[in-house]
Formats: sequence, structure tokens, C-alpha cells
Amino acid sequence: MRLAALYVLLSLLASAEFGMVHAGEVKTLFGSGKDGFNGDQQPFLETHSGQPFGLVIGPDGALYFCEYTGNIIRRLDLEKQTVTTIAGTPGKKGFAGDGGPATKALMNEPHELRFTPAGDIVIADMRTHTIRKIDGKTGMISTLAGTGTAGFSGDGGPAEKAQLNMPHSIQIDPAGDLLICDTGNHRVRKVDMKTGLISTAYGTGEKKPAKDGDPQVGTPLNGPRSIDFTPEGDMILALREGNAVYRFPMGEAKLIHIAGVGGKPSLVGDGIDARKAILGAPKGAAVDANGDIYLADTETHTIRVIRAKTGLIETVIGDGKAGDGPDGDAKTCRLNRPHGVFITKEGLLLVGDSSNNKIRVLPLR
Repeated sequence: MRLAALYVLLSLLASAEFGMVHAGEVKTLFGSGKDGFNGDQQPFLETHSGQPFGLVIGPDGALYFCEYTGNIIRRLDLEKQTVTTIAGTPGKKGFAGDGGPATKALMNEPHELRFTPAGDIVIADMRTHTIRKIDGKTGMISTLAGTGTAGFSGDGGPAEKAQLNMPHSIQIDPAGDLLICDTGNHRVRKVDMKTGLISTAYGTGEKKPAKDGDPQVGTPLNGPRSIDFTPEGDMILALREGNAVYRFPMGEAKLIHIAGVGGKPSLVGDGIDARKAILGAPKGAAVDANGDIYLADTETHTIRVIRAKTGLIETVIGDGKAGDGPDGDAKTCRLNRPHGVFITKEGLLLVGDSSNNKIRVLPLR
């Protein structure tokens, strides 16, 4: 089902409406460019969107994404070319609805979403300081972690009784547990999905930079913002305030600095060792099948990649200036504060071009 839907996406991008698309060329998949909500019945390119952030292809082959200013979660059926709001109430924000249908709930600036192995959707609902869950079978919503009040508490106990502080990003680890970038607490928290208990996996709560070779456990992390895993199971962690990227090798005790020298966000370093580059406060990370790491380098308005084989960094979309396209050559297609990146197994890079209120697609091969 998923593979068929992705072939539909490729066909869609080559249709008369979208024009032919080739590797190295960006196409707009979704969004009129206007921030707002004009319903779920419009064609993709005529649908208003409230700043797409995190996005993911679901097990059904559809594209799911968070709308940050829209305070909703939407689903693009790529085969039928329809959009549906599956969670949240358009035009309203808040913290309500647990125990009822997700479509009647209130959320507040959802940032990222993932699917659990069981097919449920988990959402980093940033301003409510919670992780929400939509049951994949019933569509009912509940709170998986967090009390709704910002703070730090609860390690060792039930996740729903713990306090988080502006959780921005989430990921399912190779064991099936949920990792949370508890950004305001400068920690990565872990929820054991079998027991429901929460703990601190990484970070100390101190807003200090990590150094190459520091212990994975007990080292400060300055603004953990986005997580993904390599094909080998190593964790990749992008730090927002730290303006750097680290690898946490599976089964080892130390972390490895792989990109960014800290400092003020800037687009510096293309074609050089990524460890010597300056990043733009990365707010999204995705690893492809080759181990290349793609970053939504938000404050430079670009998508950058760290090559696994060479350790060099490149810019794959954008020129460092905020703008809206045009579609075509990726190097001259400007973005505006992108937040979400996702790579399909077939080599399509999906981008939440947030402040342009659009979702872009770049075939990588």
C-alpha cells in the first residue's frame, strides 16, 4: 500500500498540473502559500495551510503533517489527491478533547508527529507541554506524556503524570520506545511504550555545549531539537541553541560531534568538513538509506546535508535568503524558515516549508 502510494506521488508530480519533475528539481506538492484554513475540499495547490512543520509518510502511504499556526494535523491521500483534517479544530488552540475524537480536540502549536509500531500517531504538542496520542483504530485522542503544565518532574513514574517543557520533536527508537526532545528542559526523555514509564535518557538540564567524546549519558545538551536514526541504529541529535549535530553510536559510551561549531546561525561551510561549518539553528533532521543526514537549517532558509562517506556538508535546497521558490533548480529555489524534513525509502525528500505555508518535494535520485 505504501509503495503504491509513493508511485502515485511520483506520477502526480509528473502530471500536467505539476509539470515534469527530475532529480535536483523542487516541486510544490501542497499549499496555496496562504496561512489559514479554507477547508479540506480544495485541490492541493489551492489549499491554505497554517505553517507545515513535522511531516511523515504513514503506514497507509498517506502523508501526515502538523500545522503549527493551524493547530491541526492533516492527512494527504496521495492516491485520491484529497486532504483531511484528522486532529484539532481549525482556527482554535488549547488543550482539550482527551477521551474523545481527535477531530474535536484542541491542540496548541503541534510541532512533530510519528507513527508507533502499533499504528498510533504520537504528536509533540509543544505549547501544551504534552505528547498526545491518536489511536490508529478508533481515532480517539489522549495524552501520552505531560500534565499540560511546563516544568520538569516525573522521572521513574507514569509519563502522563510527568512535566515536560516545550517538547519540540519526537522519534521512535529501534526498540520501539518514544524519545522526546524536551527542549525547554535541555533533555531527551524516554517513554517505555510497554510500561508507560518516563526517564531522562540524555542531558542534564544544563544549558551547556557538549564536546566530542563526551559520555552519552550525563553530558549537558544545549537545546535538543530533532532526532533520527541511522540505518545502523545510531541516534542523530540536532541541537538548536547548541547549533550542532551529534551522533550517539549504538552500544558505545561516547557521543561524536559531526557538524556545527556553535555560534550565531549562519550559512557557512559548504563543501568543507561539517564539523567546521556554521549551521542555522537546525530544527529538523532526517537520515536516508545511505546514512546521509538532511537538516532543516531553519534560520538560513535552507536544507543541508552531511554526507556519510566524506563528512562534508552541502546545501541541497536554497541560497541562504528567505523567499518563495520558484520551483525548479533546488539551488535557486528559496525557502522560508523550513522546519520539517522526511525522506522516503524511494529517495524523495519532503520539506515543510513552514513560513511559505507549503510542502515541497525534491527527488534525490
